[in-house]
Amino acid sequence: MRVIGGVGASAVALTLAGCGGGGGASVGSYGFAQVEQDDKAPITVWVDSDRVGAADAFKKANADVKINVVTYDGSANGSNSFRTKVQLFDRAGSGWPDVVFSTQNNDAAWASQKTNGKEPFAAVLNGGLVPKATLDAFTEGSLAPCTVEGKVYCLRNDLAQAVLWYDKSLLDKFGYAVPTTWEEYQALGEKVAKEHPGYIVGTVGDPWTPEVYFWGSKCQANGITGPKTVTVNVETTECKRAATMLDTLIKNGTTPNISVFTPEFLKKYSGKVLMMPGPAWYAGAIFNNPQSLNVPKGQLGVGAPPAWQGDTAVTGNVGGGTWFVSSHSKNLKAAEKFVEFVTTADDYQVNVAPGFPAYAPAAEKWIKKQESSGYYATDLQALVKAGSQIWTGWGSGVFSQEAIWAKTMTPAIAGGKSIADLLPEWGTAIKNQAQVNGYTVK
Repeated sequence: MRVIGGVGASAVALTLAGCGGGGGASVGSYGFAQVEQDDKAPITVWVDSDRVGAADAFKKANADVKINVVTYDGSANGSNSFRTKVQLFDRAGSGWPDVVFSTQNNDAAWASQKTNGKEPFAAVLNGGLVPKATLDAFTEGSLAPCTVEGKVYCLRNDLAQAVLWYDKSLLDKFGYAVPTTWEEYQALGEKVAKEHPGYIVGTVGDPWTPEVYFWGSKCQANGITGPKTVTVNVETTECKRAATMLDTLIKNGTTPNISVFTPEFLKKYSGKVLMMPGPAWYAGAIFNNPQSLNVPKGQLGVGAPPAWQGDTAVTGNVGGGTWFVSSHSKNLKAAEKFVEFVTTADDYQVNVAPGFPAYAPAAEKWIKKQESSGYYATDLQALVKAGSQIWTGWGSGVFSQEAIWAKTMTPAIAGGKSIADLLPEWGTAIKNQAQVNGYTVK
């Protein structure tokens, strides 16, 4: 989930004090250069505000491990704070945290590379540091954003596959069926605009809009084909169909250009969200949240990602979060113990975590727990299936698609411009940002 926190000077100072430098590194048994190890050294862990619970759960289960917890924004909404701070530590030659959580799935692209003559920030995890059995138990494909040229540099916290959330009570009341295709979804949106004005079927006001609608339409906006190569073509049929659909629904008022995390959204649409395509974490962050829509028990249903007519159904992925171990850590044993715990242990992933776990055994238990709660109006099997339907044609480059969308598209849509007409401008913005980051654009 993407909730912005803060990191002050005191937090940075704590980090600088809590970590050792990178001097005296030598290639160890894990396949990367590492400093002299001290199994009793405290570890410094960076988390966003939503992952403080993960650190608390670890502390409770591992009282013998000394841990300093620092909160920061988690690089939310493409802020790039994780990378910026690591670059500062690289120049200083010290200060790196031992473990970092990021809301972004593109950090492995830069964290796996040498910077300023320093070893890559991210430790290689599949060279023996994390047990193979643990890595193999993650949901198939879930570690793809963490993998660069065959080496795994991070562990996924949770999956953020997009599904179709809907209010079953409202659908039943209005006599509507759950759409199974995007064409049916658009037609329903047009019906709602005429028959129940004021109700909505989605939103486009958040920076992850392209990951929900365009990734789910197989739009080739982000085809990462190598460490420094990307294919960008946003004027294909797959891109145009998503844009045209959204233009129609924006114009008739059923898909507003308002962020789901604003007071304006809650004021206008509480009790009026008929359905909403969105990631797995919407369940706890928006719907079953007293501070947000607070949908009553027994109303929220989940449907499979719609398919485009004549095409196979795929879904996008909206964040999900990643955990990194620093290659500069003086206590790799404790750092690995932490990331393995927070991604696999029932104490956090099943009992506390709000999102769908990337670790398959935990995900199975998490689903059962959610279904047994009685909160949902349907089972959650659509969520399970969607976890393996994430389209592989959208990659995880260094640059943030969310930041590009927020800067280029959101203001233009607010100004009344058509998304279909804006596609060339969006494509140019992506290409320019990719080239700034050293990518060869095809």
